[in-house]
Amino acid sequence: MSARHSSHGFARTDRVAEQIRRDLAGLVRDRVKDPRVGMVTLLDVEVSKDLAHAKVWFDVLQAEHGPEAQEALNHAAGFLRHELGHMLKLRVTPTLHFFYDDTQSRGNALSALIDKAVASDRHEDAGDDNGAADD
Repeated sequence: MSARHSSHGFARTDRVAEQIRRDLAGLVRDRVKDPRVGMVTLLDVEVSKDLAHAKVWFDVLQAEHGPEAQEALNHAAGFLRHELGHMLKLRVTPTLHFFYDDTQSRGNALSALIDKAVASDRHEDAGDDNGAADD
């Protein structure tokens, strides 16, 4: 069994991380007024074993706004931590650290390149077949 999981299912840090992700999603949507944040999707939260720190990975609708959204969220981290502290039943509320995760957009771009290359190969193969018939 992995070190992340106890014999009773998910480890406490995993349960806390999921609760933070849910609560933060609502806070970011409803309480953060910074226009740099825009449409944000919280992808994952990883909480340290001592619950002192939480890494929060997010994605944005428009990839070019990712870095500025990260800056805005980290600027609002103190406010979000304070609000989260009222919602969570923990002795200590983790310090929040936000990270822009562009894996999805990079994956989509790579997939589009692969599709383009495959289509180009098919077009070249079709051209070779026609050329062979002329010989």
